[in-house]
Amino acid sequence: MVNRNSSGGAFRSDDDAPANRKLIRPNLAELGDRYPTRSFAQRKQVPPEQTNAESYYYLKQMAAKTPMVVVLNDGEKIQGWIEWYDKACLKVNRDSGPNLLVPKASIKYMYKASDAAPDDASGNR
Repeated sequence: MVNRNSSGGAFRSDDDAPANRKLIRPNLAELGDRYPTRSFAQRKQVPPEQTNAESYYYLKQMAAKTPMVVVLNDGEKIQGWIEWYDKACLKVNRDSGPNLLVPKASIKYMYKASDAAPDDASGNR
């Protein structure tokens, strides 16, 4: 006699008794060997918080006492050389006038005085 399976469409005769079936499922340990996960050595390194390029530039200009022009946010220009710096300030020594402690937040940009255009004798750029 042939019985219809209650789940749908498979037919089974009475001679075929349900046997222990092994599920076809891969062993997870074997999968780990076959497909290794990423190791920490393969990850890209996080870029450093600071490149020290700013420090290198200041040290180079300080050692050579390079005449610099510091342009402030309001457009004022300060000419002198950098004596020292820290995280928040630059100390600019000047021949004409007192030495100044300039907060970095108020600096728009700076350049070497020798890089100024020849027709820029007034200091305006």
